[in-house]
Amino acid sequence: MELTSWFHSFNTPPEIKDMLRMIRMLTLLLVTACASTCLAQTYEIVQEDDGLTVHYDGKLLTRYLTKSGTKPILYPLLGPDGLPLTRRYPIESLGDHERDDHIHHRSMWFTHGKVNGTDFWLESDEKGGKIIHEEFEKVTDGETAQIVALNRWEDPEGNVVCRDRRSLTFGQDEGQQYIDYDVTIIPGDKPVTFGDTKEGTFGMRVAGTMKVDAKLGGTIVNDKGTKNKDAWGKQSAWVDYYGPVKDKTVGVAILNHPSSYGYPTYWHVRTYGLFAANPFGVHDFAGKDKPAGDHTIEPGEELNLRYRVLIHEGTTEEADIAGAFARYEKVKK
Repeated sequence: MELTSWFHSFNTPPEIKDMLRMIRMLTLLLVTACASTCLAQTYEIVQEDDGLTVHYDGKLLTRYLTKSGTKPILYPLLGPDGLPLTRRYPIESLGDHERDDHIHHRSMWFTHGKVNGTDFWLESDEKGGKIIHEEFEKVTDGETAQIVALNRWEDPEGNVVCRDRRSLTFGQDEGQQYIDYDVTIIPGDKPVTFGDTKEGTFGMRVAGTMKVDAKLGGTIVNDKGTKNKDAWGKQSAWVDYYGPVKDKTVGVAILNHPSSYGYPTYWHVRTYGLFAANPFGVHDFAGKDKPAGDHTIEPGEELNLRYRVLIHEGTTEEADIAGAFARYEKVKK
């Protein structure tokens, strides 16, 4: 028997009956609202012919494209209010304040410019390498989501140089959307050397209106407060790139996990919109007097590179990127 029915079986005063009705109504509203919120604020991943589509709260967040140019990419990457955070070109027509340069800068990607001598950074059918999607090893969604993909790296002759397993984990940190982008490089039966070059490695090209050169308020900031062009080639635990998209200030911070190879990484970040973490390009970034940044992975070994892409509103200070990194560095990998 329900509590209210039990009370009604006696001579319950009218004010008590009214109170019980109100409690029932409020409880029903609370349960309905909670259920609606819990159902809505989840991730959903949908299989498509060209990859996977990731939704959050019923809205598009990003798409994992298995092939764009010579590699897998994320495009688009949408921020608060569905605002685009990466350049449209060359996947689509030019957006505001975009240029048709660097065709290999495709939204968000992972490659490198010198792997056993092969250039996987630039896009060249004759001289460059290709990163070919093999399979999705794991796809889960719900309160968080994860994509695990296996890819092979082929030189111009079709020889397999290495493979990578990349894990993309989608979640929320104090209301801010994040993607943990973790890559494991796996050699075959021969050593694999990631060479010293600035052309790498985990990168994105920000939306045209966000770039510093658009002179609309776009700003680059690293963990020491170094800004804009002076942040290029510096080591830093994180870098934030923010600026206007339509009428809102939004940003993307890339955080480098302490367990990642080469931490704190060097940054190939430019005022024209390139934004890349590169732990290998020591000579280009720090000078020829430094030991080379080449790193060789022997058969049976692995190399782990770990980053968090944090999507936010406002400036670096308003989004408290330093605080976000303090939480991220405690995450066990």
